[in-house]
Amino acid sequence: MTTTTSPMVEATGLRKAYRKQVVLDGVDLRVAEATVFALLGPNGAGKTTTVQILSTLIPPDGGTVRVAGHDLAAEPDRVRAVIGVTGQFSAVDALLTGAENLRLMTDLRHLGRIEGRRVVDDLLARFDLTDAADKPVAAYSGGMKRRLDLAMTLVGRPRLIFLDEPTAGLDPRSRRAMWQIVRELVAEGTTVFLTTQYLEEADHLADRVALLDGGRLVAEGSPAELKRLVPGGHVRLHFTDPAQLAAAAGLFPAATRHDDDLTLRVPGDGGVSGVKALLDRLDAAGVAVESMSLHTPDLDDVFLALTGHRTEEKVTA
Repeated sequence: MTTTTSPMVEATGLRKAYRKQVVLDGVDLRVAEATVFALLGPNGAGKTTTVQILSTLIPPDGGTVRVAGHDLAAEPDRVRAVIGVTGQFSAVDALLTGAENLRLMTDLRHLGRIEGRRVVDDLLARFDLTDAADKPVAAYSGGMKRRLDLAMTLVGRPRLIFLDEPTAGLDPRSRRAMWQIVRELVAEGTTVFLTTQYLEEADHLADRVALLDGGRLVAEGSPAELKRLVPGGHVRLHFTDPAQLAAAAGLFPAATRHDDDLTLRVPGDGGVSGVKALLDRLDAAGVAVESMSLHTPDLDDVFLALTGHRTEEKVTA
């Protein structure tokens, strides 16, 4: 994805405390336009507070913030005009139908009757809710409610969307459906600021990831860059002939040999150049390998290494 030189979000020295409890302690953030920026951290790390500040819901105690070029403190209304927020819990009215919830948003946005109807129909179709449009939201599944919640956010055509734990509690199928929606939004030019405890979610979606712990950023980078911060990456080679295993072990003195299952674990970051060099070396020596697999640290390993504990949730989608 391409990025612009002017960031969608730029925060410097962000601070927030409640009495003696410091929630954010000098946080710096820079979010490029038309990207997914994921803020990771355990409960209490300050993720939701960060979103609340950046979306003008609460004021910071210190620091400066610009959103889409607008100063958060001096131009809050201009900031609100370009953002949308989908919180941890669906902000839908369970007594209304899906279509009625969307029509309520079009009325609040002062869209005309014809334009409002067009927007409602388009969003129902886009979020696969057309068949359930006239059903009360109380009958919706969790995934349907989250899709409707995001659809309501999009009525205002925001340039920046804050998604605060958008897939919490969803089943794997609903989670993947939400991921696809996020990818489509970014492809259309929308910037997504995502907070999540699900490491796989950030790994799948994010262009940049920031790790927040105790109100401080402990690391930031692409998922691949963060994984390279911790050791443990390796290439695992499997052999059918003990002699071939012994020959390969002689080529890589730093490798770990397992004679019981005829495997050799060769340290490496899993990069293309490193894997190619390994295969070229085996080929030049005439060593026959039955199979090969790459193993790299995941974001949970990164968080453990940098903070001393894992995030609360580690799930597989």
